[in-house]
Amino acid sequence: MPRTKTLHVIFDGNVLRPEESVDLETDGRYLVTIERKEKTGQQSLWDTLNKFSGKVEGPEDWSKEHDHYLYGVPKREKGRIK
Repeated sequence: MPRTKTLHVIFDGNVLRPEESVDLETDGRYLVTIERKEKTGQQSLWDTLNKFSGKVEGPEDWSKEHDHYLYGVPKREKGRIK
């Protein structure tokens, strides 16, 4: 038997029950690590992305003048497109 094995289990309020059969020694002692598995379909892609996204506060012209704010180059002239 391998040293470690990952099992998917369901907790019924009293007992952890494996979702598939397991080959373990009866009365053997085991160390169990619990990690919650989210139910499939509970979150949309946008919910997942929202967890990892942030918001940056900055001036209104941040996207147009990013070189100015990042590198200190002079601001572009209004109406002139580069």
